[in-house]
Amino acid sequence: MNDSVPLHFQSIVFTGLAPGPRLIVLGAVHGNETCGTRAIRRAVGEIESGQLAVVAGQVTFVPVTNPLAYARRERMGERNLNRNLAPTDSPVEFEDHVANWLCPLLRQHDALLDLHSFHTAGAPFVMLGPEDNTGELEPFTRAAEETALAVALGAHRFVDGWLDTYAAGVARRRAAGAPARDADIHYGVGTTEYMRRHGGIALTLECGQHDDPAAPEVAYRALRNALAHLGLTAEGAPEPVSPREALRLHEVVDRVHPEDRFARAWASFDRLAAGELIGTRHDGTLLRAERDGYIVFPNPCALPGQEWFYLAKPSGRV
Repeated sequence: MNDSVPLHFQSIVFTGLAPGPRLIVLGAVHGNETCGTRAIRRAVGEIESGQLAVVAGQVTFVPVTNPLAYARRERMGERNLNRNLAPTDSPVEFEDHVANWLCPLLRQHDALLDLHSFHTAGAPFVMLGPEDNTGELEPFTRAAEETALAVALGAHRFVDGWLDTYAAGVARRRAAGAPARDADIHYGVGTTEYMRRHGGIALTLECGQHDDPAAPEVAYRALRNALAHLGLTAEGAPEPVSPREALRLHEVVDRVHPEDRFARAWASFDRLAAGELIGTRHDGTLLRAERDGYIVFPNPCALPGQEWFYLAKPSGRV
């Protein structure tokens, strides 16, 4: 690391007089996703000035979770922090050091709001965890609490199915001889999955396109709504959002070559008709939608071996 910007970790904690839940809010897990950073700093300023009061529980703000990526204004420093997130006794990459600081901090809290943005145009949406289950991949017992928080944030679209979809993609990577880390079943574990594994509820809010001027306001409003919903402020619980649209991820497709290309400039949640051309591999193979549905997280800048796009279908979840 030769970056001239000094790197350090910062968390800001406010504790109310009354007991209550412990919420942690993250910004800039990816360094080019700054709407959460701006929203957090705005809220911190309001609390410090007395405009907003934390009356119960505790809130921890992390304005910049990955300072190296943030300093570079890039998605990652040396690797994607939001994949295979876990402490390590042998840190090598910068994100290993982040994980060794961040994971214990997450475990001290009851709820997580992780504020993100995405590459292409599209409306904000909430990434939900699984429904209650006792399976081996992502057992969970707090889906009702998590969903109640999700519908209070202000976004109208909700997406689930992340980890099991990612696990199926990892299985394909393993069969294709991908590097061990990229083919690890735990590679899809990020901040929210880590939080749930340690007893908490956790939501990712995708606030819009990276440079959308409305994204910081979406992040700020969700942050304020989360504080109110959990009773950390005295503003009164926000009304659950309506109408709602629920979708479920069911497939992830990796980019395999730098010359793999999309058929057009896709945006998240563009509709796909069965048979519609999505993209073309470098060898001329055509990728078509097998069913009606939606494209999610299309990334024209994806590196070979990494997620290129996801496919989703309607869900009755929310």
